Amino acid sequence: MQDSTPLVVGIDVGGTKTHLRARAGDALVADHVRSSSGWRPHDPVAAAGWLAALVAEALPADIRPSAVAVGGHACETPRQCAQIRTALQLHFDAPALVVGDAELLVPAAGLDKGVGLVAGTGSVAVGRLSDGTCVQVGGWGAVLGDEGGAAGLVREAARAVWAAHDRGERPDELALGLTAGFGVAEVPALGAALESATDVSAEWGRHSPVVFAAAEAGSALARDVIADAGRSLAALVARLAAREVAVDDVVVAGGTILAQPALYEAFASALTETVPGARPQPLRVPPVEGAVALARSIL
Repeated sequence: MQDSTPLVVGIDVGGTKTHLRARAGDALVADHVRSSSGWRPHDPVAAAGWLAALVAEALPADIRPSAVAVGGHACETPRQCAQIRTALQLHFDAPALVVGDAELLVPAAGLDKGVGLVAGTGSVAVGRLSDGTCVQVGGWGAVLGDEGGAAGLVREAARAVWAAHDRGERPDELALGLTAGFGVAEVPALGAALESATDVSAEWGRHSPVVFAAAEAGSALARDVIADAGRSLAALVARLAAREVAVDDVVVAGGTILAQPALYEAFASALTETVPGARPQPLRVPPVEGAVALARSIL
C-alpha cells in the first residue's frame, strides 16, 4: 500500500530517449530511461496513452502518482500541451502538467525564472513573460532552422564547403570530413547525400563531430561555422529579451553544446555582446529534475 507521502512523477520526453523519475519526499521511487520511440505529440490521445503506459511500466503495480509533470519533445504550443494534459488526466486521478521539454531546464536549475536553451540535435529557447505566458523561439527543424544544433551545424558546414568549392578552393579538412562521413567521393555529391536522408535531423546531426574535428585540425571554414552557430544561439536569447522575457539567467542543455566546448564558448561570447546582462550556465543535473519540481508545484 502507498503511504501518505505524495508521490510525484516527472517525465522528460526527449527526441531520442525518455527519462522518468518518481519521488516520494526525498526518496527516489523510480528512475527509468527508455527510448522515445512511439512518442506522437501531435496526437494528444496517443501521446497520453504512451505516457500512461510509461508510468505503468516504471512504477510498482500498487503505487499511483499524486501529480505528473511532463516536458515533451515537439510539444510546441500551449494548446497542444493542454490537449495532451487533458487526455493524460483521464488516465490518472491526479493533477497533471505538460510543457515543452526546454521548459524543464529553469526549474531543474532551481530557478523561478530565466531562459532554457537547448542545443542538441536541434535548438530552441524558451522563457516566460511577467504574466506567466510561455514564449518559445527557434526549434523549426533541421531543414528550416535549428541553427546551433547538431543537424543545423552539418547543414551550414555543407553550405560552407559548397561555397568554397564554387570559389575554386581545394577541399579542406571540413570538406574531406563531410565527404568521408557521408560516403561520397567529392563535394558536389554532398547535396544528394543530404537530401536522401529519411530522418533529416538524426541523420544529419550524427555527422556534427566532423565539424569540431575539422576546426581542431585547422579548418577556417569549420571555425566560422561554429562561431556563426554560437551567434545564432545567442540570437535566440536576444529575441526573447526583445519580447520582454526575463533573460538574466540562461540555463543551457543539450548533448551538442555541452559536449563541445568550442560551441559553448562561441555562444557565451556572442551572448555577452548581444545581451550583456544575461548569465549563461550549463545545466548540471538531468532535465527530468525540472519535471519533478513542476510536479511538486501542482500538488
